[in-house]
Amino acid sequence: MEQQRAELQTETLSCSICLDLLKEPVTTSCGHSYCRTCISNHWDAEEEKRIYTCPQCRETFIRRPALGKNIMLAELVEELKNNRLQEDPDDQRFAAAEDVACDFCTGKKLKAFKSCLNCVASYCEKHLQPHHVSAVFKRHELVDPSTKIQEMICSRHDEVMKMFCRTDQQCICFLCSMEEHKDHDTVSAATERTDKQRELQESRADIHKNIQDREKDVELLKEQEQTINFSADQTVEHSKQVFTELISLLHRRSSEQEKEVRSKHKNKNKKQVSDKIGLYFKLLIQAL
Repeated sequence: MEQQRAELQTETLSCSICLDLLKEPVTTSCGHSYCRTCISNHWDAEEEKRIYTCPQCRETFIRRPALGKNIMLAELVEELKNNRLQEDPDDQRFAAAEDVACDFCTGKKLKAFKSCLNCVASYCEKHLQPHHVSAVFKRHELVDPSTKIQEMICSRHDEVMKMFCRTDQQCICFLCSMEEHKDHDTVSAATERTDKQRELQESRADIHKNIQDREKDVELLKEQEQTINFSADQTVEHSKQVFTELISLLHRRSSEQEKEVRSKHKNKNKKQVSDKIGLYFKLLIQAL
């Protein structure tokens, strides 16, 4: 529970651009908070367009907003840093084979907490502290731990690739965007990441909706199947009833026909016997 609360605090007090704890936090008019340097760099990249956007909600500003330090967030960040410093180092996880290890730990290395694109190195929380407190590291770019830090550095200008060229679909540095990519559709890497995340969320929403629609179709087919089965059962029962009544009727008609035939045959025999008796009497009278 304590670990979950700490992770939630870290996420809440992190800048969505550099993904590190807020450094000199400022809050835009739309309510989102960033490191002063991060949001300033983001708006510097949009300077030519004269339209400034929030990397998170994409709200646009015609004039570049003035930024004031968010004192409350700054105090919360400092409190979180102090709490981390007071934690027992033994509670930190040691780096496993699949983890990114701290480049400055001696002996058994701790798991890296952040990687620095400027230093091209990874740091555990303890060795990362100078980046938080020293002005020398103020403009350093911190990212999630990675073994491919060098790939985030422009090989031509030796600068962090903070821009994204949508024309060529590749990450570039700011100098690249001003030179060979100057006529291309370029945005900040943070903007591209936010847009991709939004597209992914929309795609997930569409997939979820399609799944729900298919589930509804399946339920409808099941209901139709039940209706058809019920109708078939009713038809079978009705057919049985009709055949039963028909057989019963045939039995009755057969019995009636049999009785009628027997009755006619009996009456015919009686008449023949009566005629014979009458003839005998007539002959007897003539003989006398």
